Amino acid sequence: MVSKKSRAEVRQNKHRRMRNRFSGTAVRPRLAVFRSNNHMYAQIIDDTVGNTLVSASTLQKDVKAELKKTNDVEAAAYLGTVIAKKALEKGIDEVVFDRGGFIYQGKIQALADAAREAGLKF
Repeated sequence: MVSKKSRAEVRQNKHRRMRNRFSGTAVRPRLAVFRSNNHMYAQIIDDTVGNTLVSASTLQKDVKAELKKTNDVEAAAYLGTVIAKKALEKGIDEVVFDRGGFIYQGKIQALADAAREAGLKF
């Protein structure tokens, strides 16, 4: 009998393979995105020292107050603008986009497009 891997396991394997190809540096940190069933999280990471430089999520009070729902495309787009504004305030304007093994469509794409429109380059 052929056993089928769970979607979470497939995503984790994809993410592991992607992380072998790129990592964030001080000059060009990594914008990592995670999506759960209820919330989205984005953080900008310098992998050379292992520091999170900027982070934002739909759990934060100021972000959550602006949203009707925390798990839709509108929430993802708003989170993209928030993370981009925070990054630009810290002087980060160029990043490597890490989609976390998720398919680049829907919420992930909305977050990336909004971050680009707000001024991040990737």
